[in-house]
Amino acid sequence: MPSSAAPRLEAMHDPAETARVLAGPIRSMERLPGGGNNRIYRVETAGGAHALKCYGSTERLAREYGGLSFLAAIGSGPLTVPRPEAAAPGHGAALYEWIDGTAVSRVPDGRREDDVARAVAFAAFLAGQRSAEGAVALAEAAEACLSLTGLLDQIESRFARLSDVDDIALGHFLRDDARPVIDRARTRARTGYAAAGLDPSIPLEPALRTLSPSDFGFHNALRRRDGSLVFLDFEYFGWDDPVKLTADFLWHPAFSLAPQEQADWHDGMDALFAADPAFAARLRAQLPLYGLRWTMILLNEFLPERWERRLFAGTSAGWSEAKAAQLSKARLWLREARRLTDGPDGDVRSSFPLLADR
Repeated sequence: MPSSAAPRLEAMHDPAETARVLAGPIRSMERLPGGGNNRIYRVETAGGAHALKCYGSTERLAREYGGLSFLAAIGSGPLTVPRPEAAAPGHGAALYEWIDGTAVSRVPDGRREDDVARAVAFAAFLAGQRSAEGAVALAEAAEACLSLTGLLDQIESRFARLSDVDDIALGHFLRDDARPVIDRARTRARTGYAAAGLDPSIPLEPALRTLSPSDFGFHNALRRRDGSLVFLDFEYFGWDDPVKLTADFLWHPAFSLAPQEQADWHDGMDALFAADPAFAARLRAQLPLYGLRWTMILLNEFLPERWERRLFAGTSAGWSEAKAAQLSKARLWLREARRLTDGPDGDVRSSFPLLADR
């Protein structure tokens, strides 16, 4: 198993020194579990508690700190996103407001009835910032999908990278299981675009794009004592097609949605973007493709460079076990993408529930 990149990433960060650079003298410091690709610490100073985030990528640092700085400047409010406090790109780290809150459940039974409405409200807030000062200077979201061609290219690029991995089980899954579904889903989407009079290669016009966290969901939210939600993780923040934001929330593997939550999210986003004349047609054509895109993303654990980032973040899993678990998940996502691709071409609501037995 490769491990050469993990020490190089780790060498960017001396957390205690970085905390002192950003926050001054520290009283205590505690590394928190989780973090995905990064390391997160609770830092206590004379001024109170702060969240120190040490990144495995300077690009993700710049996107998150810049995005949260933009939201802070336009007055998103302290109950919506963490306030950025200081950044040290040379240390690969940034300091944020510490949020006193509890994790929002990743399963429906542990959530509140209006949590989806809160998520829709936050999406609406972001969509309303098109004319805000500084908005035009914000970049496209990381891996934005602004055309059907762009989405298909992303799927094919991920498929090609995974195909280069020397793993018998992965190769069989890609070649025999995933490839036929990708080909049929591509044909279905192009047919849907033609029927709606859409050009698959033309990017969505800027006036119809929205700001998106690009990793949005209940897995990246905390609940304050008053019940309000604070949304976290803006490492991929930027302009994107609202169809991607809508579809990713439905397909995201880090949390599950009850059938009614899926319907509520869809209805809320459909109403929010009602002024976009092709929103429903694009969502209908692309929904299976986003399931296939997530199928490929779930297999990232097979890529040595991705596993090195997991090591940097402090995963305790073994590589073989992680790969087997992700391949099992990918089979579920592929099954659902196949169901939508091969089923009747009704409206998106008729496809719910997605991943009911995940």
